[in-house]
Amino acid sequence: MTAERDLRHMTLAEAAELPTVVDLVTAARALGVGRTTAYALARQGKFPCSVYQVGGSYRVPTMEVLRLLGLVATDSGPI
Repeated sequence: MTAERDLRHMTLAEAAELPTVVDLVTAARALGVGRTTAYALARQGKFPCSVYQVGGSYRVPTMEVLRLLGLVATDSGPI
């Protein structure tokens, strides 16, 4: 994957293939947020999804990103 590919917005097909948990930059890319802004928001506790710090890295549950984008149901029923 090239740096150029990392900077563009994520397609619906790419979003559908994400693993259960993604790194902060991947979540930010799906949301159309830049890397620097994403890290600043995470440090401030203001990233629009839950962010978990694991060691020195940030992880975001993919389901939260997809819900925020309106790509999955928001109720507690089956998806």
